[in-house]
Amino acid sequence: MSNKIDHFAIGADTLQQGLEYLMSELGVEIPAGGKHDAMSTHNCVCQAGNESFLELISIDPDAPNPGRTRWFTLDDPNTQKSFDVSPRPLCWVVGTDNLDAVIEASPVDLGEVVLFTRGERSWRLTVPKDGSLPENGLLPAFIEWSPGAHPSTDMQDLGIALSQVKLNHPNPESLMATLKALGVDHLAEVEKAGQPMLEFIMNTPAGKVSLKS
Repeated sequence: MSNKIDHFAIGADTLQQGLEYLMSELGVEIPAGGKHDAMSTHNCVCQAGNESFLELISIDPDAPNPGRTRWFTLDDPNTQKSFDVSPRPLCWVVGTDNLDAVIEASPVDLGEVVLFTRGERSWRLTVPKDGSLPENGLLPAFIEWSPGAHPSTDMQDLGIALSQVKLNHPNPESLMATLKALGVDHLAEVEKAGQPMLEFIMNTPAGKVSLKS
């Protein structure tokens, strides 16, 4: 399997709130992306180096109820309450060329595999039915794109580059063992902490910036 960081998600109450936050933190305005009809969410996106991208995501207020729990805990009252303070990292997503093999080898439940389409592209993504994130987002979601250039190649390059994903956890040895079983232990740094926390470190026009959940 070839596994690499595909993208990472920053959640916000509204896209406008998220845009203002990222402008203050990163010094750039993230361009509009698209809508996810199946989840009633929408996003803004930009390149983040090494064929990856940063995604700012929120509930689309103009979309109908999706008839299911939205992804990335966006329907979770605790997530919604946290947005009252600030937008924050929600999840990182690993791209793979063999999603079925990842799921078969996984020691934890990654959720169902949902097929999404937009235009001529499609992708399969692991999405827990209850909208949760495994290990509070410290374990990644997994995505497998249909053949073609990575979608980040069509996104704007604003000088943002993901430098590091840091995972803070009370039991780092256990988390690292799970990451290793998933074939992604080389993609993140694990540190011991009292509470789980997801951290994205980026090189930006404003210098090195750390965003924490």
